[in-house]
Amino acid sequence: MKTIAPLPETTEEELPFKQLTAEEARRLREQNPPVSPWWVVGGQVVVGLLVALAAWGITGKQNVGWSAGYGALAVVIPAAIFARGLTGRFSSLNAGTAAVAFMLWEMVKIASSIALLAAAPGLVPELSWPALLVGLVLTMKVYWVALAYAPKAVSKANPSNAKL
Repeated sequence: MKTIAPLPETTEEELPFKQLTAEEARRLREQNPPVSPWWVVGGQVVVGLLVALAAWGITGKQNVGWSAGYGALAVVIPAAIFARGLTGRFSSLNAGTAAVAFMLWEMVKIASSIALLAAAPGLVPELSWPALLVGLVLTMKVYWVALAYAPKAVSKANPSNAKL
């Protein structure tokens, strides 16, 4: 039997978190700006093009380049639809609509990715599945790279430190 440590008793006046003032919340948002989904989509487009060109250049086969490029498109197009849906006016009405919109657009993204992959044999002549999967996986991994290279907050003391 597991024993769970008791929670510290708090009074109604003593909150377990500190409520921020409007000024503190504004400063916190300035220090940690949100990453735009369009930043991620742009990175995916660049990586997709590089992967397709590299696949074509390394193998010397045009169909391998098209296959890798189509794999990247199977990530980029649904991600762009998702980003458009999340940045729409309806998605930012309140927390409830934002959560529902996120789930809805995520389902649309998954369904469109599956549809694009299912259509690949008919759309890409001499399809190379390994190249398509390489393009798909490398383009998908841009999410992590985009977070690492996202634009940073501009320091008011030294605005030249901002990454663009």
